[in-house]
Amino acid sequence: MEAVIATGGKQYRVTPGQVISVEKLRGSAGKGSAVSFTSVLLVNQDGKLTTSAGELQQARVSGEIVAEGRARKIKVVKFKRRKNYRRNRGHRQPFTQVRITSIEV
Repeated sequence: MEAVIATGGKQYRVTPGQVISVEKLRGSAGKGSAVSFTSVLLVNQDGKLTTSAGELQQARVSGEIVAEGRARKIKVVKFKRRKNYRRNRGHRQPFTQVRITSIEV
């Protein structure tokens, strides 16, 4: 069984037992706490696809938080030639790792 969920402005294809890294979840209680995704876009049950909005309103993907952290730093460089304009900045995107435990339809 697999599903497609939407969280943090992105879509993820998930199966039970899989660990995914998503945008940081607000209000999470930390490592080991349960999380539920209700924005399910598609469910595949042994080749039977469920895509209708009415059936997917009750669908839920459950998981548990494995870790929270920040990704590797990326450098953001702004430069304009001949204008003596240079800016160096760094950015580390926060993330939450979630282990998918079950998919319910």
